[in-house]
Amino acid sequence: MNITLIGASGFVGTRLIELLKQTGNYQLTNIDKNNSPVHPKITTIADVRDKERLKVLLQGQDIVVLLAAEHRDDVSPTSLYYDVNVEGTRNVLDAMDICGINKIIFTSSVAVYGLNKDNPDEEHPADPFNHYGKSKWQAEEVLREWYNKDSEQRKLTIIRPSVIFGERNRGNVYNLLKQISSGRFLKVGSCNNKKSMAYVGNVVALISHFIENAQGYSVYNYIDKPDLTMNKLVDVVGKSLGRKIPSIKIPYFLGMMGGYCFDLLAIITRKKLPVSSVRVKKFCATTQFDATKVFASGFKPVCNLSEGLDRTIKFEFVSEKIDDLVFVSE
Repeated sequence: MNITLIGASGFVGTRLIELLKQTGNYQLTNIDKNNSPVHPKITTIADVRDKERLKVLLQGQDIVVLLAAEHRDDVSPTSLYYDVNVEGTRNVLDAMDICGINKIIFTSSVAVYGLNKDNPDEEHPADPFNHYGKSKWQAEEVLREWYNKDSEQRKLTIIRPSVIFGERNRGNVYNLLKQISSGRFLKVGSCNNKKSMAYVGNVVALISHFIENAQGYSVYNYIDKPDLTMNKLVDVVGKSLGRKIPSIKIPYFLGMMGGYCFDLLAIITRKKLPVSSVRVKKFCATTQFDATKVFASGFKPVCNLSEGLDRTIKFEFVSEKIDDLVFVSE
């Protein structure tokens, strides 16, 4: 099978390539605007906004796995979310049509549901609160329109993972784990809000599963279970490190005031700071999602959430580093 992965030079894509090389007889190609630090030999530099280039690069392929996205909280101008996530998806589909490719796996996001929803499943109405979530939902709509034009022949799998974490990632979960493990962790609010997360090893295993088992049109949330409250997460980190984690708790309104102060400081200094009002809001929000459908599909995860956290914590904060390869994301 000839598989083109688009946007696979980053954290998830690198792990996916490694897994596909191990588990299947695939001919792999990676198309990305950045070269892969691990798999440069199979990587071609191109942008999803360049439809004509995509038409050339997708010749002879059997399936596309579309990972490419603008996803950071601070993308500027905000039109980039839509240029890349929506129009880029449309360009990929147009190129697939030219090249006779009828199968695509698309990584969306639980951001399409918005914040503080009551454990939404795949049928829950979309209500994204930021440009990333809005653009991902619009991209899904473009994909569904494409599928419906020839549902007899086409296969579309949409995966909506929660925040993805794992070894070598430098994103929001890593920053949180690092802060907790340092013993200088500041709790905002009650910290009884539950946080759905997804271990990268399970996410790439899921994509691999649907490369072989896609059926028509399907949408799946992906979250590792059971969900943890922020208080429980602190306990899990402490257990992995083998020590008690001290913490200080402040009211929510004080945390948001601090976030707004950092927003202003970021504007004045023109620097990206580790604290912002958006991140405080996300920290205190309930982000719990239903994953019943995906686990009923026959997929078996590599490990549960606590085991994924334990692997990550020990790799990042306990074991001796073998190299300095990391991937920066949200």
